Amino acid sequence: QVQLVESGGGLVQAGGSLRLSCSASGSIRSINTMGWYRQAPGKQRGLVAGITSGGTTNYADSVKGRFTISRDNAKNTVYLQMNSLKPEDTAVYYCAAGPRERLWVYWGQGTQVTVSS
Repeated sequence: QVQLVESGGGLVQAGGSLRLSCSASGSIRSINTMGWYRQAPGKQRGLVAGITSGGTTNYADSVKGRFTISRDNAKNTVYLQMNSLKPEDTAVYYCAAGPRERLWVYWGQGTQVTVSS
């Protein structure tokens, strides 16, 4: 089993920045891919960004050029640097992990990100 704990959410003005962190513990050898999803009120949860253990990344079109995902394999931690935030980025952000790319098995509890206009 794998446990994921997120941190770094909060309230920020439009144009500002936030950095999310997610630390993994437990059966971490079963993890290859880590990433971030988000869910806004009344909307489906959707992928924001993902990164494999080898460093391959993918992003949702809506965040390309503004968000950067990175990973510290030694610390079993994934980060999401969010710049130029917009009100439409407001959502609960969930850390996710899985045994291979695009296979998400483990989920964190979520952290709220609110961007005010």
